[in-house]
Formats: sequence, structure tokens, C-alpha cells
Amino acid sequence: DLARMLAGKPYEAPDEKLPSELKDLDYDQYRSIRFLPERALWRDKNLPFEAQFFHRGFFYKNKVTIFEVADGKATEFKYRKADFSFGEKVPAFEDIDLGFAGFRIHSPINRPDYYDEVCVFLGASYFRAVAKGQTYGLSARGLSIDTGEAKGEEFPLFKAFWLERPAPGATSLVIHALLDSKSCAASYRFTVRPGDTTVFDVEMSVYPRVEMQRAGLAPMTSMFFYGPNDRNDIDDFRPSVHDSDGLAIFNGKGESLWRPLSNPRDLQISTFQDLNPRGFGLMQRERNFFAYQDIESGFEKRPSLWMEPIGDWGEGGVMLFEIPTKEEVHDNIAAFWRPKTPLQAKGEHNYTYRLHWGPDSPKPHSLARFTRSGIGARGEDARLFVLDLVGDNLKGIDPAAVKGVVTAEKSEVKNIVTQPNPYTGGWRLSFQCQVKGEPIELRAFLTQVDKPLSEIWVYRWAP
Repeated sequence: DLARMLAGKPYEAPDEKLPSELKDLDYDQYRSIRFLPERALWRDKNLPFEAQFFHRGFFYKNKVTIFEVADGKATEFKYRKADFSFGEKVPAFEDIDLGFAGFRIHSPINRPDYYDEVCVFLGASYFRAVAKGQTYGLSARGLSIDTGEAKGEEFPLFKAFWLERPAPGATSLVIHALLDSKSCAASYRFTVRPGDTTVFDVEMSVYPRVEMQRAGLAPMTSMFFYGPNDRNDIDDFRPSVHDSDGLAIFNGKGESLWRPLSNPRDLQISTFQDLNPRGFGLMQRERNFFAYQDIESGFEKRPSLWMEPIGDWGEGGVMLFEIPTKEEVHDNIAAFWRPKTPLQAKGEHNYTYRLHWGPDSPKPHSLARFTRSGIGARGEDARLFVLDLVGDNLKGIDPAAVKGVVTAEKSEVKNIVTQPNPYTGGWRLSFQCQVKGEPIELRAFLTQVDKPLSEIWVYRWAP
């Protein structure tokens, strides 16, 4: 009801009023502001979840209001300056009600005697989560609007949250959120279940103020700096640097697609048209430390994020944006579902979906999967593609019965070779492709007497 009423009124810009001492904090100053753990919500109630809060400042200027819901009543959790430590770098400021920038949820996910950080909602409509044994990596968002448009992207904001007090021994936590933007208002209900895979059940209702032609549902953003398929002009001791290495899609036709990510020299936009998608996600399949050699960043521990629609979502497409970057600090990858039919103004648009944060996506079948895509020069006008696969269905199979199928638009494919890989226990598919000065769309998979053995590898090679 709040979202519906909000959408019926003209948009009001968020409250970004802050004391002058907090307006221009730098990164180090903001990091020195810490919420005191002993003041956490539910700390003294022996419950399976706790909430801590983020101070406003730095990039996070808009005010977020947070409520606790208990016994059927919502009570605002008030800002108190005494709940934070500020260190020596933050100038003194007046003690007034500033609200919050966001919050994080803690739960004993790794061991029973310690409350680890499980998820965080901070900045615009961004949120992140981890599973057992993992560290933060990619992010999700409540909604994307006009991503990739020349006029610029619109960034909706979560302006209020309601945290339901969990029952003793509960295995899930319910979070409600109110989103607002120039184009729409929306309501969300997140049911969070931490574990070996942390699952979010998401129920959303969108109320557009105007017709939304380029809405992105279940958006996720990540970082791909370089990897074995794309490390041009990178001078770095690490073999790979990325939070995600590919986009996986399980489409309405029952096909499983694997699209390795790249850091292009020019913006690349890919659309995978579909009817009633079964799922998609940005995956971190490479789980070996030696593929990264980064002791501090721990890229092998970053979560994959898989989105599973509940119900039929109709016609549309999975959109993939790959943005050039020269630094690993930028999220340069975006993926989401864009409905074919625009979201109509003054209407109500309801969606339910499930987010899986964890080491892998749910496996819908027994097909072999691509784990590594290596690309290198092979002469002046050719590239060598070396693709590794693993899967139980490849074990003990007759090599003579395995065939690699490779197609390319605007190019000639040569020297297709399939062979067992004794070092991975899987298989390797390699081929050469003639290249010119324009992008090439490629498609490859393994078969056994016309029976698919693997998912489908799709790739855009760009000069």
C-alpha cells in the first residue's frame, strides 16, 4: 500500500541533508566509522540473527529509515550517535537524528558460537550476501532502469526497511523494503536463509509512474578484469582477476548456455532472447587459488549468484553488459531480465524469484560444463580457442564417439580437436578461428552420436 500510494504522488528526491562535517568524508574517514557490535539489534535476545547499521556519509548520503517488526507492530529503530565509534579521522558533529545508510545481518553461518556477516543492504538498491565459507563479491539490485542508455541510468533507492524479529531457533529472516525512483515505486519482501548456499526468496511489486520501456528485473553486477580468455595489455603477477567468470543461462527451451565474460575495449551489449526463462546468473566457476594467486582478495571464495524465476515471466531477454575497465575496483559487468512488454504506467507488476548465493548454481541436468576458456594468437589472422569441460557423463566414454561441434558467424573454423584431459578428469575441446577487425559470434558443444554431452558455450570474440 505504501508503494502504491507513493507511486501516485510526484517523485520527491531523497533526503541527503547532512552536517557539513559528514558531507565530504573520504574513503578512509568513512571506513573508520564503526557500529558498536554490542549495540546490535537483538544482541541481548539470544536469537539466531542480529542487525548492525551503517552511518551516512561518503557515497552514502541518502537517509534510510529502518523499523523492527515484533508482535504485529513496526517500531522505528532510531539513530543514536552513541551506537557508533568514529576514530580520530572524523570531525566532531552535532548529535541529531541522521537515520542510517543501510544495515547488515549477522548469523552463525560458519560456526555456532560466532555471528558472521551474512548479507548487507547499502547504497541505492544494492545488496550482497555470502554462503558458508565465502567472502563478498558480486552484488544484486532491487531494480535497474535504463541501464546502458545514452541518456544515463536511473538508480532507484531503498528508502525504508522493516526487519521482522525472528523467532528463537528460526532458520530464516524476513526483510521488507520500500523502493522509490523517478519512474516508479516498488515493495519487496526478502526471506533470507543462510547456509551452504544462502537463499533469498524475493517477492516484488512495481508501480510505475511512467511507462518503463527498459526495466531490468533481478539485476546483478560484478567485476571481470581479466582471465585466460582476455588479458590483453595486462601487466600483473596474478593469472586472473574477477568476481565472476561467466554468465550461465537455463532458457525456456531447456538449453543450458555458458557465456565467458570479458573486459572489452568497447562497450559490449548482448541479448539472449527467451520465453519463460528458467534461470540465469553470474557465476564464479574457477575455485582454485592457483588460478588467481591472490592471498588477500581470495577470488576463489567469491559467491556465484543464480536467479530462479518463480512462475512464467513471458517474453523478454537476459541482458549482458560488459563495460571496459582498467581497474579491478569497478563493477563492469551487469546482467538482468528485460521484459519484452514495457511496464505500464499506473499499473501493478508482480514478480517472485529466488536468489541462490553460493559456490555454484543448482544443476538442472547431468550435462558436462565448461570450466575454463583459454584464447591466444595462432598466426597473424587466427585465434586458438582451448575449452575445458568436466562432468560425470564424460568419464569412461569412448573418445572416438565424442565430437566437437563449433560454429562461427562471419568466420571460418578449423582444426576442431576433442581429447580427454587427464589433469582435470574431464575433456578439452580446441579449435582455430580466422579473425578480422570485427566481432565474431561463436558457439560450441560436445556430442556423442548427436546426443548432447555438454552445455552450449557461446562467446563474442572482439578485436
